[in-house]
Amino acid sequence: MADAPVSIDAKKCVGCGKCVTGCGFGALSLRDAPDANKLGRLAEVDAAACKACYACVGACPFKAISEVKGEVFGTEGLDGYRDIWVFAEQTGGRIAEVVFELLTKARELKAQRGGGCRVCAVLLGSGLPPFVDGELAAYGADVIYRVDDPALAEYEANVYVDAVAQLVAKHRPEVILAGATAIGRAFFARVAVKVRTGLTADCTALKIEETRNRDTGAMQMLLHQTRPAFGGNIMATIMTPNHRPQMATVRPKVFRKKAMEGGAANCQTIAEALKLIAPLTRAVKREPFADGTDIAAAEILVSGGRGMKKAENFAMLEQLAARLGGEVAASRAAVDAGWVRPSRQVGQTGKTVAPRLYLCFGISGAIQHLEGIRGADTIIAVNSDPNAPIFGVADLGIVGDALEIVPALIRLLPARG
Repeated sequence: MADAPVSIDAKKCVGCGKCVTGCGFGALSLRDAPDANKLGRLAEVDAAACKACYACVGACPFKAISEVKGEVFGTEGLDGYRDIWVFAEQTGGRIAEVVFELLTKARELKAQRGGGCRVCAVLLGSGLPPFVDGELAAYGADVIYRVDDPALAEYEANVYVDAVAQLVAKHRPEVILAGATAIGRAFFARVAVKVRTGLTADCTALKIEETRNRDTGAMQMLLHQTRPAFGGNIMATIMTPNHRPQMATVRPKVFRKKAMEGGAANCQTIAEALKLIAPLTRAVKREPFADGTDIAAAEILVSGGRGMKKAENFAMLEQLAARLGGEVAASRAAVDAGWVRPSRQVGQTGKTVAPRLYLCFGISGAIQHLEGIRGADTIIAVNSDPNAPIFGVADLGIVGDALEIVPALIRLLPARG
């Protein structure tokens, strides 16, 4: 079909059907064509079902299938985009920890990009204290774009989108990173739509390297954005070759923060005066975490899963956490069972954590959970299944019944005064 992403050459097709079995989306089929070849059939593609994965191109041993190269539409003047931006999320004048983690990563990306690239922080707010600039510079910001406006005193998605979109149009950054926080997730995707580019959410790895644009054949320095896909069963690396800026969000604790020795030399603060739209909503009430605890900030976590059997047994984990000076966390299975509050869930669909010590009891180690603890310094796992995936990442593994081992640990550890 003319509008399909692939073209089938009827003169080369022998009707073997290898492309049909190689298509994972059921987009290819064989039709009767008595005069076409010895088998009397030809392959054809359903344009609506085709996902342009091009697996069929390689599957055809007779080179009868080829990609259809359409005109590439993208951002004009790609070479005019430069610099790596980090959205400097703040609440009440306090910079979110994920910002320092992203600035640390941005310094690494800057070295990979080269060519006069700068690390820039985008700071939105009203009446922000001057010391905030020093904090951003300490973690590597070469430039700080500060927008101080009463309309930004409280977070409001529409105003934030407008402010960042205006800055993008004016300064043309090549990359923008933001934390996958409640605020980052709420407005950052809308910025991507506003500036007509792509966004990769919840990245676990980022790097910049020279890559061939499969549409134009040109070599480009592109941001490789890696994130879990298909329920965490595969890791997908996504690139944005034809649009700018390249945008990604990253969960807190995925990258380690590290201040620069002496901070960024000659960090420049640029005050931006923008004409912002009026907010369409207003905050009427703020609700803190139900139990007042954010497990992502904990240095020691005692986590339980399905192996804890029932909600009442989490009281043992609370005792153990209290003796260690830590907090209780849980796997998705325990949360779905109603044993623990959702705010304490660790994993791809919960919180990404990076404690000094992560103790897990009765957690098998699904890949979604392992993604959430990859930043932990030390992992100690207890599970009755010796083949549990959690033992593949644990620094210390104990094969045993968590309901026997936890009470034993409580007896050995003194109560904290």
